[in-house]
Amino acid sequence: MKKKSTRGAVLIGIFLLMVSAVSLWYILVPRERASGYIADLYQEGKLILSIPLSAVPEAYTFTVTGSDGCKNQVEVRPGSIGIVSADCPDKLCVRQGFLSDSVLPVTCLPNRLVIRLRPAALPSENDQEAVDIITY
Repeated sequence: MKKKSTRGAVLIGIFLLMVSAVSLWYILVPRERASGYIADLYQEGKLILSIPLSAVPEAYTFTVTGSDGCKNQVEVRPGSIGIVSADCPDKLCVRQGFLSDSVLPVTCLPNRLVIRLRPAALPSENDQEAVDIITY
């Protein structure tokens, strides 16, 4: 009886290990790199700017000012985007670095600024033809 329960536990452990390895691979391996990304900048939940990163010839910066006066300086490079300075107290948005894939967004909570990357082949959330939970 003890051999069956040990064998079952080993099989369940192997199965869970395989599921977690596949999940990590899915999260960490960048996809859709050939077509490039579009950076969508949202402030207070509204899309304020979309930048196709594959069309950026050289680096440039611009400033995003929030409704309460909080400012973020955003730098756009060919293939990446990030916040280089902010007047928020913790500067977590600056420490997040530059985005070059769509795994995680850059967020600045005091300014309510979110920078998300999406593959260029996908429509933005504000497009009429975007896939939603009902049509997906």
